[in-house]
Amino acid sequence: SSHEYKLNFKKSKEMCLSYIQDAMLQKQWKKAAEFLTFYIESLEKDFSTEYVSPSEMIWRIGTEILCHHSRSSMKELNSFTEQMKSLGVKRYLKVCLEHTFHLLCNGLIDEAYQNLSLSESWRFGEQTVIQDKEMKLIKAYKGLLDYYNWSKQKNILLEHGQDGFEDLSVEQEMHSYFRKAAVNLKEIIKIPGVWDLFVKCYVDLLEFYGDHNEARQVLNEYAYNSKFPANPNAHVYLYQFLKRHGESKKSLVSALKILHEVVPSHELMIDFNIMLQKSKKRKRRRLGLEVIFAVLDYAGWKENVKAWSCLAKQVKQIVISEKHLDWIQQEWNSRKDWWPAFHFSRYSAKRNWQENESLSYEKALVAGILLGKGCKYFKYVSHQGCKAQVKRFRILKKFVNKHNPVYLRISG
Repeated sequence: SSHEYKLNFKKSKEMCLSYIQDAMLQKQWKKAAEFLTFYIESLEKDFSTEYVSPSEMIWRIGTEILCHHSRSSMKELNSFTEQMKSLGVKRYLKVCLEHTFHLLCNGLIDEAYQNLSLSESWRFGEQTVIQDKEMKLIKAYKGLLDYYNWSKQKNILLEHGQDGFEDLSVEQEMHSYFRKAAVNLKEIIKIPGVWDLFVKCYVDLLEFYGDHNEARQVLNEYAYNSKFPANPNAHVYLYQFLKRHGESKKSLVSALKILHEVVPSHELMIDFNIMLQKSKKRKRRRLGLEVIFAVLDYAGWKENVKAWSCLAKQVKQIVISEKHLDWIQQEWNSRKDWWPAFHFSRYSAKRNWQENESLSYEKALVAGILLGKGCKYFKYVSHQGCKAQVKRFRILKKFVNKHNPVYLRISG
């Protein structure tokens, strides 16, 4: 019966897709290609009254297989993609975009640009309006390639220098690429989203031509506009721009403070801590201590000498002055239950001593102040340092012993 046929046909399709999935997961690309062929043939032989359009699944699976199959070539991928474009009108621009990415990955820059130009001129009734977002991406990536060509021309110009460079064609071509790139890049970054690469390229264009106010406005909008998703890189780009142009410490601190709140383990937190430590304002120095403690909460920083050096330096200053010991106490209270095992075990002491003497010194100083002279880490490292007759370890031992009462005050 017709109903039974439809049920069997549906089961066959699902089973075939399951075989394709298994083959792809096992990287059996030849087998996956054979099953895909059967799948497409079964769609062609479907005599039901319902129209079966080319599935997005065929496009995605087919592309994946062609990218990994040992006998496939760029020519075959291009041919397959063109078929998918003509059959899949509802996803025409998505296919165009993915085709562009494959061309770029294979170093075919000119072909990718040509593909984007053809896609940009595509019109198909109401489907053109429906695919407006994809069209904006098409234009944005075209702008990105215009930026790439602008950058190449700029490098040629800079290599020759202004003196004696008589051929103005390179400069004219460069300005032409600038205008085209700027228009498309400016449009895409107005839309709320994560546009890191596009923003960086657009800012580079603006800075080269001296439009610093526009560049600052773009970066501020990207970092602070609440319509845009939270993005740590937006604050990084703003900070780097401000630093390049010698902006005030207040502006730099403001940019990094938000980055600290979003990603407390970011590599720029070391620069942030150093900047805050040098400040004369008590509030900033307090924040500096919070920043460096937060950095060392993360495993990726466990053996970073610079991070431990920053913490050791600030803790030592506080201990010597005997001012603001409550700062250390407040930070330590939330960590005293897990930092000893995380950072200051005897095993860590042995390994740090063997691999990096400077790291073990900085950590031993912090461990001695936070956990007292009886701390396993401090005892092992100071003993090894004194045994090796390294002068700074003898001084370290004396310092911790002398200020042991500080440990008692911090530990409550």
